[in-house]
Parts: sequence; C-alpha cells; structure tokens
Amino acid sequence: MGSRNKIQRIVQSARTVLTWTYLKGLITNPVQLPFVAFCIIVAEIIINILIVERVPYTEIDWKAYMQECEGFLNGTFDYSKLRGDTGPLVYPAGFVYIYSALYFITNRGENIKIAQYIFIIVYMLQLILVLRIYIKTKKVPPYVLVLTILSSYRIHSIYVLRLFNDPIAVLFLYISLNLFLDSKWYLASTFYSIGVSVKMNILLYAPALFFFYLINLGLKGTISQLFVCGLIQLLLGIPFLISNPLAYLKGSFDVARVFNHTWTVNYRFLHGDTFENRCFHLSLLAIHSVLLIIFIPMFIKYFNSYCRLKYVQQQVQPQIDAKNLENKSKSKLKLDVKRKLNKTKDNQNEKLSKAQEDFINSFESMLQKSSQKEGKKSKKLMESETNNHHYSIDFDILSQLFILPMFIVNFIGVVCARSLHYQFYSWYFHSLPYLLWSNNFSVIVRFLILAMIEMCWNTYPSTELTSAILHISHIAVLYGVYLKLRTELKVISKLE
Repeated sequence: MGSRNKIQRIVQSARTVLTWTYLKGLITNPVQLPFVAFCIIVAEIIINILIVERVPYTEIDWKAYMQECEGFLNGTFDYSKLRGDTGPLVYPAGFVYIYSALYFITNRGENIKIAQYIFIIVYMLQLILVLRIYIKTKKVPPYVLVLTILSSYRIHSIYVLRLFNDPIAVLFLYISLNLFLDSKWYLASTFYSIGVSVKMNILLYAPALFFFYLINLGLKGTISQLFVCGLIQLLLGIPFLISNPLAYLKGSFDVARVFNHTWTVNYRFLHGDTFENRCFHLSLLAIHSVLLIIFIPMFIKYFNSYCRLKYVQQQVQPQIDAKNLENKSKSKLKLDVKRKLNKTKDNQNEKLSKAQEDFINSFESMLQKSSQKEGKKSKKLMESETNNHHYSIDFDILSQLFILPMFIVNFIGVVCARSLHYQFYSWYFHSLPYLLWSNNFSVIVRFLILAMIEMCWNTYPSTELTSAILHISHIAVLYGVYLKLRTELKVISKLE
C-alpha cells in the first residue's frame, strides 16, 4: 500500500512539472527561480572551466600584487615601502593577508592556473549568494538572470582571467548582505568589515547600512556594530599601524588618490587636466552628497517598514509553525491508524469488521471537530484543514525592503565615481537586473540599457562615445528607480 502511494505521488509530481504553466513559470516566475538558479550554477562552472582552459590569461596586476605581498612576507611592515611594478600598495591589510596566502598556494605567484581555479571558486560562491538574494526577493524573472549572468564577457574576464582583488571584496560584501537578511548582525558586520579591508569601495554601502543599523538596533546596537567593524580594521592593521600608522592610513584609505586617465571607462571624453583637477573631484563629491540626501529619506522609510514587518514575523511565525506541527501530527496519527487497519486486512484477507469501520469513521469525525474554530464554518474549510493543510506566509519577500536601498546606495557611488576602471564593473554588475526591475521601464528598454552598459564595459580602450553612453545609461537607471520609489512612497503615505 505504501509503495503504491509513493508511485502515485511521483506520477502526480511529474504531471505537475510537465504542465505548460509550470514550464512557463520557470522562465517568467521569480518564485520558481531556485531550479533555474541551480542550472545557472552548473552552466557557470562549465563556462568558467572552459574559459580557464581555452582562453589565454592576461597579466595586469597579479605580478604587482605578488611583489607587494612578497615585501610584507620578507618582514616589511612600513606601507610606504611596499611596492610593485604598478606602483605603491594602495589596498588595506585584508588584501595583504589574502594575497599572501595566494602567494604560497600558487608557488610565489608562478602557478597562474591554480590561482584561476581559486577565482572560479570565488566567483561561484559569490554567484550562489547573489542568487540566494534574488530567490528571497522574488523580484526578477529567471530568464533575465540567465541572459544577464551567462552572457557577460567582461565579468568572466575580470574574475578568472585577470585575478583582481575586487571580486574578493565583493564576495565578502555579499556574504554580509545574506547574513544581514538572516539577522546575524555581528557576523554580518564582521564580513562587511573584512570586505572593506580588501578594497575600500565596499564603503559605498556604508551610508545606507548606518541607517539600517540605527532603525533596527537603536543607538546602542548601532554603536556595538560600528565597534565590531572598527575592531576588525584595527586588528588586521596592527602590524602596519605599529610600524608607520600614517603611511598605512594614507596608503590603504587614500580618498584623494588621483587615478590614471589612461584606464578610465567613464570619463574618456574629458581632457586629462580636467580629469585630474581637484575642483572636478569636489564637484563629483558634491553630487554624490546631494543624491544621498535625496535618497536616504526613502531608504529610512523602507528600513522602517522592514523593521516593523520583521517584528510581525517574529510574533506570527511561531504560531504558524505550531499550527503546521499540530496538523502534521493529526495527519500522521490518522495515517498510522489506517495503515495498521489495512495491514490487518491484508494479513487476514478479509473485509474490515463493522467495529473497525465505525472506529475509522469516528476517528475522522473527531479530527474534523478538533480542527474547527468556534462558530460556524463551511464544509469546504473543514475539509481543507483536515487534509494536512500547510499554513505559510512568505516573509522572504521582506528582503526587498533591505536589498533595494543597499543596491541603490552602491550604484550612486558608481555613478559619481571619479573614474571607473574595467575591474570596477564587478562592483555593481549583479545588482543591475534588480535595479532595472525596480523601475517602470518596459522590458525592451530594460534590456536595451543592460546591453548598452555591457557594450561600454566590453569596449577597450574606452571611447568618448562609450563613456557618454555609460553615463546616460547609469542616469536612466537611477532616475527610473527614483521615480518608482517616489510614487510608491506617496501611495503609502496616503494610506497611512
């Protein structure tokens, strides 16, 4: 009897999967992303291995990284004396430790192939974390992620052909975002700070994160989290701070550093003198500040909603779990009784006795009555509660209230960056589908913007036209998100 039920369940599941509605949902329904995400992971593993094995490695910064770490490993802790072929060391202490480990693993940086496979692992871990966020938020259709992730030439190049430190910093960032969603506050803050210690661009998330702390944890909790972040930086930087604190702070957190116009992707249309002009840098900083002032009140409203609904979840979820456990116990008890009676029937090869039939009927009646609430209920509702009904509320969708502000604040930093180098694409590439599906553009316009951004990053060297197109695309994305946020918050304020 049990094997027959299993076969029936398998057949029923197969019929469900083979329906047109289900297959269509795999393409268009964000709720069905988990299976598609698994397929993306498998495809990416194959694609990245093929790239490593068939596409020549391109040397850009790897040797310089190894030279800088070699100086550290030889006992030099003065940051002003740590240099490579591309210039002085300009990254914080976390970078030094991680790439020093890679120095040993890759035979002093000589075994590039091992390094590339390590970066495949880095990329796959990050992709799993990115897809977990998309699964939780249920915002973007699966086909969008398939087309975007699998087709990006530049991203695959950055991760497994160039071996930059940006992907490692971004990996720690996505670890922290997932931990924040799970309310693992101290762990999340720790990994966020480690990300900052690999590359300073992770600080672009700090303005939104500060208010997220403040609204969810209050002032005391915020101070505790900031202390954790600061303590991580202090512990990692101790050897260099003891040796030459000014050199370490200036070298690893130099916000006034002037970039080389040769490598810029976003400001090719500017003359070199203008590009390096301090007034230009200050004007971009002013624009960045104004945009934060415009968006942060919106972020605060999102975070307030997130905090309130998280509180509701904490109150309601235990009740839902208890109800489901109760229904499961009733269903199991009923099944056990039937199974024993059926077993008796099979062994004796005779029909149930009148007493046995009366017992089953009275047992079913008892279950129906116990599942009823006080007052009158329809017959349909009684039957649904008796048949092991599973209660659930999809609280994962609350993740949207946290993720969107975090992606926007980082994107604002990218829009206002003094210069974008090719590896900087990894800073925000995986958030682009989310940002574009958080505005009211048509699907065609969204894909057009994605294609233009990808084209700009794939053009080497950059041109005046590609730089201009990149700015136009960025502004369009940001303005589209702003309009939708403003409209939604107006509706909410009227309802309140």
